[in-house]
Amino acid sequence: MRIGAIEAGGTKFVCGIGNEHGVIEDSISFPTESPEITLGKAIAYLKDKRVEAIGVGSFGPIDLRQDSPTYGYVTTTPKPGWSRFDFLGALRREFPVPLGWDTDVNAAALGEAAWGAARGLNSCLYYTVGTGVGIGVYLEGRLVHGLVHPEGGHVPVRRHPDDDFAGRCPYHGDCLEGMAAGPAIEARWKAKGHELPGNHPAWEIEAFYLAQSITGAVLLVSPEKVILGGGVMQQPQLFPLIREAVRRNLNGYINAGEILERMEEYIVPPGLGQHAGLCGALALGLKALTGPLLSS
Repeated sequence: MRIGAIEAGGTKFVCGIGNEHGVIEDSISFPTESPEITLGKAIAYLKDKRVEAIGVGSFGPIDLRQDSPTYGYVTTTPKPGWSRFDFLGALRREFPVPLGWDTDVNAAALGEAAWGAARGLNSCLYYTVGTGVGIGVYLEGRLVHGLVHPEGGHVPVRRHPDDDFAGRCPYHGDCLEGMAAGPAIEARWKAKGHELPGNHPAWEIEAFYLAQSITGAVLLVSPEKVILGGGVMQQPQLFPLIREAVRRNLNGYINAGEILERMEEYIVPPGLGQHAGLCGALALGLKALTGPLLSS
């Protein structure tokens, strides 16, 4: 099979071709500009690839309700030019093949469940922490949508006692994304995350906010694996800080070996590495073509 994949990020697009085994055979990337320019490049890349289906994992919010007149649209994003853009419609006009459509983080969660760190499990959460914060939710063998789709990056968080930063979210100020995304780190400390040393107080504060979200998610939906990806999570010192903060927050209440004894196997980097998002889009395309990839 030849499946097209589009990882539509707010900063860059990654497009690729892969097969039913999750193997990416070719890919390109380019900056996210206006919809016309960006989708034009994606369409040009896929046009001669003879794909049988295309999967799209997109930055959001997006409309996932198939009975909605705006199904396939990007909806309320603050990204200029993309609000109320008919993403799937633009692809449908060019490619008469099945199209898979979901959030970029839900796609990554599906990819990790099919071929990555959550392979063989019935549930996982996928966090991306970068330009924004997004959370993909895979539970009981299926992706979670609900009323719209999970927007876990915008949950309220309790403020760190040593942090007086106002927050960067244009909608909510000091939500998780407003306090923990890459732009928040840069605005708070006047330097990009990769420019800060590993022992900088930034990382304990970052872990504090992310651990709050993970703690709440563990208590609410009880995932079998928590996967943390994105540019900010390239700082290896964050993982032990987050694991310890989650363990401290739970305080022995969750009686599971993964929490009490094997946290390093429970909160993990993506098994698919930097390809989690693109493999996830590939999984969406394969699912659109063949039906469910995984049994519930």
